Amino acid sequence: MPSETPIFSARDVVRVFGSGKKLVRAVDGVGFDIADGEIVSIVGGSGCGKSVLAKIMLGLYKPTSGQFLYEGHEITDQRSHWNEVQAVFQDPFSCFNQFFTIRAQLKAAFHILKDKPSKSEIDDRVDAGLLAVNVAPKDIEGKYPFELSGGQMQRMLLARIFALRPKVLIADEPTSMVDACVRANILDYLMKLKVELSMTIVFVTHDIGLAYYVSDRLFIMHEGKIVDAGTPDDVILKPTSPVTVRLLDDIPEIHKEWIKR
Repeated sequence: MPSETPIFSARDVVRVFGSGKKLVRAVDGVGFDIADGEIVSIVGGSGCGKSVLAKIMLGLYKPTSGQFLYEGHEITDQRSHWNEVQAVFQDPFSCFNQFFTIRAQLKAAFHILKDKPSKSEIDDRVDAGLLAVNVAPKDIEGKYPFELSGGQMQRMLLARIFALRPKVLIADEPTSMVDACVRANILDYLMKLKVELSMTIVFVTHDIGLAYYVSDRLFIMHEGKIVDAGTPDDVILKPTSPVTVRLLDDIPEIHKEWIKR
């Protein structure tokens, strides 16, 4: 059963970098609740603050002011937090060490867990994670990251998530560096995570059309603020901010016609 306590709660969250004339309010007075099991997309252009907000959710940044809670509590222990909240990023090669095999690194990911499984269970879960993204375990045996394509490496990141089974996934532009066919596959895997593991997913993207297809709710960000929020139909068919309108202008006409239906 989903918890009645929100997975994430933000109350007037501010994150500042620099000082004086060089001060930047990357996140500026943000507030929201994200429910257990939701798929929420944070949408905005470059520099809007969406990736900084994602790093606050991961516990990598603390708010400069305001309150940010995970399941009703402040994030005080990163290692404990990462037992339940994991991420995939747009550049999978930066997430893997090029000098170790992929399988060794997938197995090493289990060191983060408080209750580490046995060696045989780790092997079984790594195999299951690979099969979940349609990769036969034998196909990556002895392989190093530089031997795979960007799309294949993105699948390795998702295989790690299937193996670790966190409660929450932060997906920061996971499809921006792959072609359209691979992008569709990755989205299918994200939906599979949602269904099979009852996972909460926060999808961070500049692509409002893509967000429309996958989300229960959208948050539109601009200059550190959430300027529009609601269900995909509410935000896209009845936008309340000119920022949303500008993002919609970037959607190809064929997608606009699909949305209207």
